[in-house]
Amino acid sequence: MPNLDKQQSDMFPVEKGHIGTDESGKGDYFGPLVVAGVFVPDEQQKVLAELGVKDSKRCTDNRVRELAVLLKKGYKHSVVVIGPEKYNELYSKFRNLNKLLAWAHSRAIENILEEVHCSSVLTDQFGDKSYVLNALMKRGKNIELIQMPKAEEDIAVAAASILARAEFLKRLYFLSQDMGMDLPKGASRLVDEAGLRLVKLSGVQALDKAAKKHFKITGRILACLK
Repeated sequence: MPNLDKQQSDMFPVEKGHIGTDESGKGDYFGPLVVAGVFVPDEQQKVLAELGVKDSKRCTDNRVRELAVLLKKGYKHSVVVIGPEKYNELYSKFRNLNKLLAWAHSRAIENILEEVHCSSVLTDQFGDKSYVLNALMKRGKNIELIQMPKAEEDIAVAAASILARAEFLKRLYFLSQDMGMDLPKGASRLVDEAGLRLVKLSGVQALDKAAKKHFKITGRILACLK
């Protein structure tokens, strides 16, 4: 009986390089959760380093936007956006942020594997590796999945962090326009105050469309209304 895996490998040889994935918006009360993946060929790692690609947390917002344009033009990538309404729905289903993250990371990985025959993926260590492995579908079942702390030091993961952050910033801007007020990043006291203003302006239901409601901030906002 012919070895189908070998035949597939001969027809579509494994490309030398790896996929990196990362997320943005996980710690932000307002806005979406965004997960991005980027395939970086081995010979392109030095190029990206010279471009200044690094963890998005070490870049200004403007630099993140600039680098994202270059990355989208030059590299196979996938950006998975989970808006607040969908996020709240999925969080109610999973009841576990790491499982939700694993679902989103696996979607980004699968999307890239449709275009690139790649054998390895690197992600940040956000939970049990089995969460991602179990969420992967047919294309992702044969990859080597590596999770490690501070994975953003890897150039492919850093590139993914930039794409994810750029998309988050864009979506948060347009969400602010839709809500009729500035929605700040993060989860600070400033965010509490903005959330209270939003509820007074548009009603409690506005949090469904703008915020990740499982954050403790929601309870503090609702307590101020009593």
